[in-house]
Amino acid sequence: MPLHQWDYLLAIGTIFAALDAWNIGANDVANSWATSVGSQSVTYLQAMVLGSLMEFGGALGVGARVADTIRTKVVNTALFKADPGVLMLGMVCAVTASSIYLTIATRLGLPVSTTHSIMGGVIGMGVAAVGANGVQWVGTGTGVNAVNSGVVQVFLAWIIAPGLSGVFGAIIFTITKFGVMLRENPVWKALFLVPVYFGITACLLTMLLLWKGGAYTITLTDPEVAGTIVGVGAAWALVISIFLLPWLYRVVIREDWQLRWWHIPLGPLLLRRADPPPAPEEQLLKDYYAGHLTKDQLDARRAAQRGDVEVTAGEANPENGEKKTGSDVSETGDVPVARAPVKKLVGPKPEGAWYTGAVLFWYFKWAFLRGVDKDVVNMQNKKSVLSSDIEEIHAHAPHYDNKAEHMFSFLQVMTAATASFTHGANDISNAIGPYATVFQIWQEGDLPSSGRSDVPLWILAFGGACLVIGLWTYGYNIMKNLGNRITLHSPSRGFSMELGSAITVILATRLKLPISTTQCITGATVGVGLCSGTWRTINWRMVAWIYMGWFITLPVTGIISGCLMGIIINAPRWGFQG
Repeated sequence: MPLHQWDYLLAIGTIFAALDAWNIGANDVANSWATSVGSQSVTYLQAMVLGSLMEFGGALGVGARVADTIRTKVVNTALFKADPGVLMLGMVCAVTASSIYLTIATRLGLPVSTTHSIMGGVIGMGVAAVGANGVQWVGTGTGVNAVNSGVVQVFLAWIIAPGLSGVFGAIIFTITKFGVMLRENPVWKALFLVPVYFGITACLLTMLLLWKGGAYTITLTDPEVAGTIVGVGAAWALVISIFLLPWLYRVVIREDWQLRWWHIPLGPLLLRRADPPPAPEEQLLKDYYAGHLTKDQLDARRAAQRGDVEVTAGEANPENGEKKTGSDVSETGDVPVARAPVKKLVGPKPEGAWYTGAVLFWYFKWAFLRGVDKDVVNMQNKKSVLSSDIEEIHAHAPHYDNKAEHMFSFLQVMTAATASFTHGANDISNAIGPYATVFQIWQEGDLPSSGRSDVPLWILAFGGACLVIGLWTYGYNIMKNLGNRITLHSPSRGFSMELGSAITVILATRLKLPISTTQCITGATVGVGLCSGTWRTINWRMVAWIYMGWFITLPVTGIISGCLMGIIINAPRWGFQG
């Protein structure tokens, strides 16, 4: 029977759960797509469209099986058996504290862990309601069971998540670097290695679907699960080899400028095409290093700006064998490196009164498209207190063959989509998990009896929709601080970062460790950046800024939630005599 006397708690919980999900979209989804946008594999608008589809699909399709970690493995909910309304109030305070903190962090451009934000809120309300003894600080049992529950898992995640992601990302990029990028004919090497990586990514996504589950039951035995994972990966690699590789061969190696993406299904038939006519003068493939100078180019440009004619560009002129001096080099370097301006979607405001059709349509576009009408890559390259000399940091990273990088751009889209689907499946529970508890107590008048929260699909859809809105309206504010502001991105690097992060998240899902996707992608970014051979390729100020956000998240949300809970349950009460 619904507890209508607590309708106002349900209403408040709905509002702040929506705000929490909005912040997850604005703050956390950048983890999946910042590397793809930073490496210019996809545009910001394309990332928003693909991210929306994958996040919502992960939340609605796989998020139905929401782990009850936040509710039962942090605070002993049995202590609320006599008065479930107190737990309902506590979860409202927790999600309120989490959403307030995330709103401030997002406004400051601070990538934080939404998982640890809601856990801090639950811990704070638990201490205020039942005391510190009611909080499970350390798990029970031995081995993994001792650390996959309780508050200790949060502190371990600060080390495990970025460390493992950094190792996985570094291993993947090292194989790619020495197996493809530094070899002779790297384009041909990439052509043969890309299907293998596609198969591995498909295996990882299958692992998530089988291990985490969703609104379906897995009845396969362990050998059957292993066979399914390997079989799906092999089948997808075969599909890529049959259909995508011929298209890549024609476009990248044969420079068939007439082909478009919709020709991919033709597969082997493309190999029978005649040689294309002469290409137009504009560049066929996107320059993935546009806007980024090598060390020689940067030194030459700065020498030219200083008027230092003694400093050389470090490279011989290919026509006469003489070295160019600083006075011979343009202020933008000795090669064109400027990025093409991004076409604006909103456009200038038309003339006329506010109620005219043209002006009203402009306001409509401003409201819905302003968040994606951003040149995020150029925003990442701007100097700030956190970015220091970002050009110098990028200049220490070597540039690889642009055609080989193009091979990995398609792979990076799949790894980003996989990471985004994984994020939607895992992190949507940060907002709708506590809200589902609030709704169930309000509807049933008692604590949920099952070991897991059976979340209605409409709540998952509600959370997924709010997440997508947050991504579209304010995701750029976090994305500009990730990606190129940590280290130089390119498709081969970004793919390695995303795949390393995805491996860590899926492994943690299997071990039931609630790690943060923010920590995973940051660790993978640092690990791949260090593979350039020097620590100077990393913006350590930005890394320290992000790490500081991880440390303050749990105590800040815990204090806010605890204060709210303590004030409400201990507030003076009075009545009026009739």
